Amino acid sequence: MRYRPTETKNGMSLLATSWAILILLIGGGIGWLFVVGEQPASERHKISAGITVKLPPPLLRIPPAIPPAVVTPESAAQEMPAPVTPEPEAPEVEAAMPEPLRPATDISLSPIPDPDLVEEGQKGPLPTIASDGRQPWQVYARPFDQTDARPRIAIVVNWLGLSDAATEGAIQDLPGTVTLAFAPYAENLLYWMRLSRVAGHEALLNLPMEPLNYPANDPGPQALLTSLSPARNLDRLEWTLSRVAGYVGVTNYMGSRFTTSAEALKPVLKVLKSRGLLFLDSRSSARSLVPQVADELALPWVANNRFLDNQASRIAIDRELEALEILAHRQGYAVGIAFPYPVTLERLAAWIPTLQKKGLVLAPVSALVGAKKPAKKPAKKPE
Repeated sequence: MRYRPTETKNGMSLLATSWAILILLIGGGIGWLFVVGEQPASERHKISAGITVKLPPPLLRIPPAIPPAVVTPESAAQEMPAPVTPEPEAPEVEAAMPEPLRPATDISLSPIPDPDLVEEGQKGPLPTIASDGRQPWQVYARPFDQTDARPRIAIVVNWLGLSDAATEGAIQDLPGTVTLAFAPYAENLLYWMRLSRVAGHEALLNLPMEPLNYPANDPGPQALLTSLSPARNLDRLEWTLSRVAGYVGVTNYMGSRFTTSAEALKPVLKVLKSRGLLFLDSRSSARSLVPQVADELALPWVANNRFLDNQASRIAIDRELEALEILAHRQGYAVGIAFPYPVTLERLAAWIPTLQKKGLVLAPVSALVGAKKPAKKPAKKPE
């Protein structure tokens, strides 16, 4: 059989066409790569926007293991707190009284009031002698070793309760053997009285009385006056005594005229005796009749010897304290009354620790009841 020329020609044409297409594809691919390689990345992203490339996942970098914490005494104590379980709300109660700062060797006195030593009066609770014979001046007294033969010194800080800062200073900065006297006009007297007993302080209540230069020098609206009837004075006395409970007795605030009148004084001291209280005569007058009238009534009493801060300066106060020491050595006891000036509290706090090496002992005022009577000399307190 003969091949036809037309068939040979067509076969050659197809083969040539195939090679031409292949060459064009290879050349076009090389040209495309050349063009793309010269373009910036942003242009390449535009060109390949329609191409999806499946990439392998990135390799994860695993950090090295964290070394265990070194336990020290401090870090060991810092444990995580345990979860807190809510508790039912407790009923409201009276806030606990802050505990005053005091020497570790000091003592706290019994809580007040003792229900057996209180009776209800028209103006409030009044001190009274218990049915078993116990008396407030003994029950509320700070304990003291009566066998101690050293000369005794009693310090009374007067007219407290009117200034919170001064009252807190006297309660917290002075030892419990210092006796505190509270003004009847002060607010929160029960709070102050309780706080002072927690700190070990025996307490008195100031009893305002008429001075010689009244009314120029006025001891207040509830002062006992020689111009009033005994009934009126006793009514005012009841108001003062009902202001608070827990004191061993009263001490006159001013009173240089009132304490020299037996007619005015005797009914007052008689009531104090019947209520089991003691009386500290501040001796604002050398002519005070308290010793005579109190002895007649068998009322427990003590007399002041010196006002320590008539001049509120360090030198003057130190001089009075030295005089008090001399007097205590001479007669076996001495009493000093001071006011809660900052300089006074500072000097007392510095002086009290020196007493032991001087052969003296600080005592509450109740420990001086029945001591030797003072010399007939005023306590040098100006009206």
